[in-house]
Amino acid sequence: MNYKIVNRNTGATYFLNEKEKTNFFIKNKLQNYNEINLTKAKARRRNKMLDVVAHLAIVGASILATLIYIQNY
Repeated sequence: MNYKIVNRNTGATYFLNEKEKTNFFIKNKLQNYNEINLTKAKARRRNKMLDVVAHLAIVGASILATLIYIQNY
């Protein structure tokens, strides 16, 4: 897993893997850092895109079915 660590006071950004993150927080206190799991964030973005594609496919299929119905009526 990959992580984005942001210092809340200075705005410094660190991109770390799991081992580096463990060592980083051994040396630094957790209190002033915002931790974002990039692996989970990427999965959420991908799932949102797939949801949009699924909804567009349903709308497209509905429109196509309506057009075919009208044409055959």
